[in-house]
Order: sequence, then C-alpha cells, then structure tokens
Amino acid sequence: HILKTIILGQMLSLFICGTAVTSQYLAEQYQVNTPMFQSFINYSLLLLVYTTMLAFRTGNDSLWQILKQRWWKYIFLGLADVEANYMIVKAYQYTTLTSVQLLDCFGIPVLMALSWFILRARYRLIHFLAVAICLLGVGTMVGADILAGRQDSEGSDVVIGDVLVLLGASLYAISNVSEEYIVKNLSRVEFLGMVGLFGTIISGLQLAIVEHREIMRIQWNWKIALLFTVFALCMFALYSFMPVVIKVTSATSVNLGILTADLYSLFFGLFLFFYKFSGLYILSFVIIMVGFILYCSTPTRTAEPTALPQPGSTGLDNAALKLEENDSETPAITVQFTRGETVVVSTD
Repeated sequence: HILKTIILGQMLSLFICGTAVTSQYLAEQYQVNTPMFQSFINYSLLLLVYTTMLAFRTGNDSLWQILKQRWWKYIFLGLADVEANYMIVKAYQYTTLTSVQLLDCFGIPVLMALSWFILRARYRLIHFLAVAICLLGVGTMVGADILAGRQDSEGSDVVIGDVLVLLGASLYAISNVSEEYIVKNLSRVEFLGMVGLFGTIISGLQLAIVEHREIMRIQWNWKIALLFTVFALCMFALYSFMPVVIKVTSATSVNLGILTADLYSLFFGLFLFFYKFSGLYILSFVIIMVGFILYCSTPTRTAEPTALPQPGSTGLDNAALKLEENDSETPAITVQFTRGETVVVSTD
C-alpha cells in the first residue's frame, strides 16, 4: 500500500511539473503570462468530458438533481479552486520563488485542521512528525535555491505576494478537503463535472475582465500552441487523476507527496533554463520522501459519531440477512438408505 501511494503521489508531481515547466517556458521564451486563460482551458476540458457524462445520467445522480440539491455549494467550491490557482501564479509577480515555496506549505496545516473538523480525521504523533520532516525537506530545498541563486526574482511588493500565497494555499486546502469528502461520499465524476461547470463560468468571467489584453498580445505560432496544449493535458490529467489518489489515501497524504513537484521542475530546469545544481536538492528529495513514507505507514483514524441512527424499517438487505440467519438455524437433514431395511437419519 505504501509503494502504491508513493507511485501515485509522484505521478501527480510529474503532472504538476509539466504545468510548471510549460508555464515558465511560455513566460520566459515568449513573454506569455496568462494563468487564467490556461485555467479556463482546463476547466473547459473538464466541462466537455465530465459535465457531459453527468448530463447523460438519470435519477438522483443526474446533472439536474445535483444542481437542484447542491448548486450553491459547488459555486463556492469552484470559486475557491479558480482563485487558488490564480493567486499562487499571480504571487510570482510580487514576491520571490523562495517565499512562494515556503509559504505554500501553509496549506498543509490548514488542510489537517479542516480534515480534523470536517472529515473527522484523527492523527497520531507519527503523522505530525512526518509532516515536520516533509517541511524540513522543503526548507532544505529553499536553502539549495538560495545557494544556487534562484531566489533573485524580487517583485514589486513582497507583502502583497506573500499574502496572495497564504490565501491561495488556504483556498487549495478548502478545495482539497471538499474533494476528499465528495469523492469518498458521492462520486468522482460529480466532483469533476461540477468543478468543470462552475470553474469554466467563473474563470471565463475573470478572464474577460483581467486578461483579455494579454491574450490579444500573444503572437501565435505552433510552438506556443504546443505549449498551451501540453499544459492543458497535464492539468486535465492532474484533475482527473487526483480524485483517484485521494480516494485511495487522503488529501493530506496527496499534498505531502506532491511537495516533490518543485524538485522535478528543477531537474527539467537544469536542461531548459540552465539552473545551477546543488547536492542539497537530492537531500531535500530524500527528506521529503522519508516524511511521506512515514506519514503513509500509519493510517489515520476516523472518529465515529456517538450514536448511530436506527433504521426505521427492514430493507431488502436486512430481510435477506434474516433469511440467511433462519436458514443457518434450520438443521440440514440427510437420509441414507443402507442395504438392509434400516434408515439412518443424521443432522449436520
């Protein structure tokens, strides 16, 4: 189970790495900074695939029934998801890469607190120790960035950038806890379909307001189109695959596992952007993986409600169970005839 969790978590990290590398390549090589437009493409793909799947459903799981019962909840979820993506990317214009990497980890304790109250998750001491080790690994990675000179991207207003990172990390935590609840109690298709529907609407409106000029300035060619396509495919795969991983593990476990995404982006950056290499990067990867394995080695406990509701009537399952109990209580009778006239009757 631990090996499966590690592999799944690192697959998510590679998808995040793909989105980061393509976004950075667009920004540095072609001066294209359109985070909301990129998010809009992803939400549109989710709408095309998963919302369409919901539209063809019937009964209580149909699109109409979901909208009628929970539409306002999914509006808040879509808003949190869209703004989390936008705030983190926007923060790079104001603060340093180092600050973003450090403050982005603020989402993990927020996520654990939300899981405690909303999902009734109960942690052990080993889980807090594992999180501390993972954060130590992030600190090692930031130290390597400072030594390698990658923090030299000071923006215009550091305070604004840091606040944006903290808000974005908190919104990510809200989105991930909601995702875990929906995936484990409702369905993966419902989560992705609703996020695709409301994410497309919200990101489309915000795109028209804040990024229409940047889109008009893009000098389109096949390379830029290819980078947008790779970004969209990586983002779509990340959104489609993350609920599967969360259902197997938990939102907290997934967020610890994807801390290595920055390191994968660095390894690509060594060849694409000529970053300086430091042995501390390898050390930070090892520390993060040790903390991640330690966290996954002990499952969290779910607090049960004190009183369970009693069923009002006997359903089909209970009726079938009672029939099985009656059958088990009735002794089976075997009648055997021997060569003589004696009849032997035995009960099992």
